[in-house]
Amino acid sequence: MSELPAVTIPYLDKGVHAFFYFVFTVLWFYALRFYYDKQSRRKLLWIVFLLSLVFGIAVELFQTYFTVYRSGDVLDVLANTTGSLIAILLITTLDKKDFLSKISI
Repeated sequence: MSELPAVTIPYLDKGVHAFFYFVFTVLWFYALRFYYDKQSRRKLLWIVFLLSLVFGIAVELFQTYFTVYRSGDVLDVLANTTGSLIAILLITTLDKKDFLSKISI
């Protein structure tokens, strides 16, 4: 056994959830923007947000009802949604500054 004290950071997993869903949202937005370039950014952001929300809820429901060693957590869904909303806020902010049009995909 290690003699080092264990370091625990409360709710660290929620930050990880938020980060993963931030990345998830950004990647899906750019993928959809590439394939559906005629659609408005606003519509694509709504689609990506709803996709991320439904996916996050589905994962938690699957953990609750289809596994015996995991359980769903409402706070995970909240963290997922927060990460997605932060991504959308960042995309919207950068779009207003015309930053995104300078990036070629």
